Amino acid sequence: QNLDPHSPTPMAKTTIYAGLEIGTHKICVVVGEAKRDGSIKILGVGEAASRGVRKGEISDFDKVQTCLNDALVRAEDRSDVMIRNVFLGVSGAHIESLNNIGRYRLPEDQTEITEDDVEEAKEIARNVNIPQQNVFLHSMTRQYIVDGQEAVRQPIGREARFLEADYHIIHGVRGRIQNAIRCVREIPLEVEDVVFNPIAAAQVVLSREAKNQGALMIDFGAGTADFVLYRDGMLTASGCVPLGGDHMTNDIAMALQIPNGRAEKVKVEEGSALYHEVPEGEILQVEDDTGHVIGEIERAFLYEILYLRAQEIFEQVKARCEAHVGHLGAGVYLTGGVSLMKGIDAVARDVFRIKITKVGSAPVSGVTATFENPKYSTPIGLIRYAQILDSEKPFLSPLARLSR
Repeated sequence: QNLDPHSPTPMAKTTIYAGLEIGTHKICVVVGEAKRDGSIKILGVGEAASRGVRKGEISDFDKVQTCLNDALVRAEDRSDVMIRNVFLGVSGAHIESLNNIGRYRLPEDQTEITEDDVEEAKEIARNVNIPQQNVFLHSMTRQYIVDGQEAVRQPIGREARFLEADYHIIHGVRGRIQNAIRCVREIPLEVEDVVFNPIAAAQVVLSREAKNQGALMIDFGAGTADFVLYRDGMLTASGCVPLGGDHMTNDIAMALQIPNGRAEKVKVEEGSALYHEVPEGEILQVEDDTGHVIGEIERAFLYEILYLRAQEIFEQVKARCEAHVGHLGAGVYLTGGVSLMKGIDAVARDVFRIKITKVGSAPVSGVTATFENPKYSTPIGLIRYAQILDSEKPFLSPLARLSR
């Protein structure tokens, strides 16, 4: 099967997409088949340990390309698809967002809103000042306001004097985004589109109902905690806190004076953030590969280290969404690799004081069970995003804007 992930197979009405996440801990390529009814079948997943990525950003090109090649070969083998183009997820502390409204007055001789008027209002909304070195990643319509009436989804054909387009705009440093694109193009793979990771993950983690009730999704990874917040069904805030599971590992390594690789093992095998529930005095011994004890730590202290770092990360996310936290009827959804840690939801509850849900990616058919794991939310979300994008075909993709 030599399938180009963008040409539909002649037999069935389906399209094959590939999503690529270059994470701090792992590089993951997911190949999925999007069906007409909106469902997704996962055809294969290729994964490789990630080297050369720090805090969600590429720091060593050659190392990343080697790891990416490994992941790609595995994905192609398992899915039996030749991957030529990918939807690329990006992250990093340089990515910021804002909301902006564009107000347009209809011409005097006209009473009904036309498509041109909508484009005019959009253009005004997108005309915001962002730092000179930055580029738009996403401009997403939140709602239209017609003569002061909010939450209008479809304004064309309505009578009005004024039309306002309300946008959520995500932007980041051009050089850093292009760096990731260049790394992938040299493989060589074509980059179909660039997506901010949590925007992709939210496509499979949050239901429409959760978005309507108000929900904050935190994708807690090794290098970053990415988040998106929906209020009244609208994307209201998004961003990236450059702290994650690696910082927890580092804290353990420092406290115990042991190598990072060993500290990671301790965190994964013994880690929990429930330090209130541990009896005092229980000692945990850390051994090297030969069985020699290279360090020991009181279990309560290990848990406290993890609790304090998780608390700091959640506090930083909360500080960036402060104005909206009181309006989250559906609460906070945790996904990403670190969300697997015992007690992480209890820490989030202490910080946010609202309902906390730990989630994997949404169930999809195919090799399912494995991929309901929260660490696959972003790559599977990229496929869902691609599917939505194709059905909506927006005015201009971020890539077209990048190369202008």
